[in-house]
Amino acid sequence: MSQKIANFGEELICIMERSDINNIMTTTHDSCNILADLLVAYGVKYAIISPGSRNAPITFALSSRDEIKKYVIVDERSAAFAALGMAQHSNFPVALVCTSGSAVLNYAPAIAEAYYQQLPIIIISADRPHEWIDQNDSQTIRQSHVLSNIVKNSYNIASNNYDEKSRWYNNRIINDALYSAISLPYGPVHLNVELDEPLYNRKPFELSSAKLVKRVKTDINTGFIDEMADKVNSCSKVLVFASMHKASKELSDSLNAISNGNIVVLSEITSNCHGKNIIYNIDRIFSDMTDDDWLRLKPELLITFGGAPVSRLAKTFLRKCNGITHWRIGSEKHLIDTFKNITESVEITPSIFFEYIKLHLNCAGQYNNLWREFINQTNISHSSYVKNAPWSDLKAMDIIMNSIPSNGVNLQLSNGSSIRYADITAMPNEFFGTIHCNRGVSGIDGSTSTTLGASLVCEDATTLLITGDMSFGYDLSGLASQYNSSKLKIIVLRNGGGSIFRFINGPTELPEFEKYFEVKQDIPVNKYAAAFGFDYFEANNEIMLKEQLVLLFDNQAPSILAVNTDNIVSASVLKEYYNKNNNK
Repeated sequence: MSQKIANFGEELICIMERSDINNIMTTTHDSCNILADLLVAYGVKYAIISPGSRNAPITFALSSRDEIKKYVIVDERSAAFAALGMAQHSNFPVALVCTSGSAVLNYAPAIAEAYYQQLPIIIISADRPHEWIDQNDSQTIRQSHVLSNIVKNSYNIASNNYDEKSRWYNNRIINDALYSAISLPYGPVHLNVELDEPLYNRKPFELSSAKLVKRVKTDINTGFIDEMADKVNSCSKVLVFASMHKASKELSDSLNAISNGNIVVLSEITSNCHGKNIIYNIDRIFSDMTDDDWLRLKPELLITFGGAPVSRLAKTFLRKCNGITHWRIGSEKHLIDTFKNITESVEITPSIFFEYIKLHLNCAGQYNNLWREFINQTNISHSSYVKNAPWSDLKAMDIIMNSIPSNGVNLQLSNGSSIRYADITAMPNEFFGTIHCNRGVSGIDGSTSTTLGASLVCEDATTLLITGDMSFGYDLSGLASQYNSSKLKIIVLRNGGGSIFRFINGPTELPEFEKYFEVKQDIPVNKYAAAFGFDYFEANNEIMLKEQLVLLFDNQAPSILAVNTDNIVSASVLKEYYNKNNNK
C-alpha cells in the first residue's frame, strides 16, 4: 500500500507494508525502529551512515528497511556534503546517521550550507544517556542542540523508551521532526537519539511499530477539505472539543449551527465559544461520567482545537479514544497531541474550517440527543449537590458565575481553584462577554496585572477578575496603578490560601503539607483595597454574597469583593463533588 503524504519537488511516497519480513532482524531499541518506519513513511529514500558503536541500533533498524538505500561514508564531514548533493538533485529528504561525541560536529559546514539552501537533511546523531554527559565518560558532549543555529529545529529522544508513554512520545517527536524537514520552508533538522546499552541486541522485524500522523495545510479550495466534510457527514458520532481560544463570533455561530444530529460541541469556558446548542460545564459533565457512560458517548471522530485544556477529567476520558479518527485543527509550530490519539493535524483556521463544515453538513443522527440526555442528568445532580452543600468555594462560585451580567462584562480568571470552579459552574449560554485565563503555562502570577491591562482596552465594558487569595496576594502590584477604572471589579475567594493543594491527591497526605504546600495566610483584602483606592465589599454566606454582588456590579468605582470561606470545608466539598460517580 502506498500513500502520498507531502510534496518535495516530486511526490513523496510512503510504503508501510512489506511481504518479505521473514528472517529479517532489527534492533531491540523501539525508538530506532519507530524512527526507521517513519523515515520510510515520510519519503526518505537515501541514508548515509558513518560507522560507530553508539549508533549501531539505528543502523540495525535502517538495515531492516529496504525502502531506504544506505551508503556508508566513514568521514562525517564528507558524508554530510554527500547528503547535501543528494538532496540538491534527488528532490527527496536525505538522512545522515552518526555516532556520539565529536562526530556530529563534523556535519556543521555542510548543514550550514543546507540551511541556507533550504534543503531537507535529517541529522540523526546517536548519543549517550544524558546522565553521563560531563561525567568523563567517553564520546560524550552536550550534543542535543549542538547544531541549533543552523537547523530548523532540534529534537531529543531520551534513552529510557520501552514503555507505552515513551513510545507515544517518541512517535510524536519523530513525526514532528520529519514533518519539519519537509514542510515549507524546507531545511535540515537534528534528531538526537540517546541510546543505552546493550547496543547490539536484535529481535525479529515487525510491521506497524510506528504511527504516521498526517499533517496537512488546507483551505476551502482544496479537495482535502471536501474529504473532511464527507467524513463528518458519514460518521454517526462526531465530537468537537474546544479549549482556550480567542473570541470569534463567526466561529461561535458555526459551532452553534452544527451542534445537533450527529455532532456534539463541547466547549471549555476559555474557548469563548457561545451558543444555545454548545455544551459547557465540562468538569460538571465529566465528573459524573462513568466508563459505561463513555462507552455510549465515545465518538467515532474527534475534532479538537484551541490551547491548553483546563479539565483533567476531560483529558482522561478523551485519552480513552484509541482507534478513532482524531483531527487537530489549527496552526501550530509543533505537533500537538494532548489526547495521545491524533491521526491528522490540519493547518487551517478553525473559523474557516467549521464554517465550511456548516455549509456542507448533510447528516442527521441521535448522537447529540444521547449527550443531551446525559447532560440533563448531570445538571440535576449538580443542582442538587450545590443546593445541599455547606457554605464553600463551590457554592460561592455557583452563585457568582450565574450572577454575572450577560452583556458588557469581560471575565478574567486566575489559575488554581478559580478556573476549575468556573469550568464546573459556568454561566448560562446567554453570556456574550469574553473569558480569559493565563493557561499557557498556568501560573498564578500576574492575574491582577493581566486584568488591569484588559480593562485599559475594554473601556466600555466591565472587566471582572475572579481570583484566589494566593493569586491576589502574589500580584499586588496590579492594584497599584494610576489607571484603575470604575469598571474594574475583582472578586477574591478568600479561603486562607492554597486550598487547591487540599483537593489534589498527594500533598494532603504529607506531614509537610500545611507548612510547605498550603501556606495558610490571612490576606487582608480590605486593607489592600483601602490602600489602593478600591471600594470594598465582603460576603460570609450565601445571602450576603447575592446582596454584595448586586452592589459590586452597580458600583461606579474600582471595587473588590472578598468572599470568605473555610479552606478545609471547601476542599472536602469539591472532592466529594468529583467522587459522586463512585456511587452510581
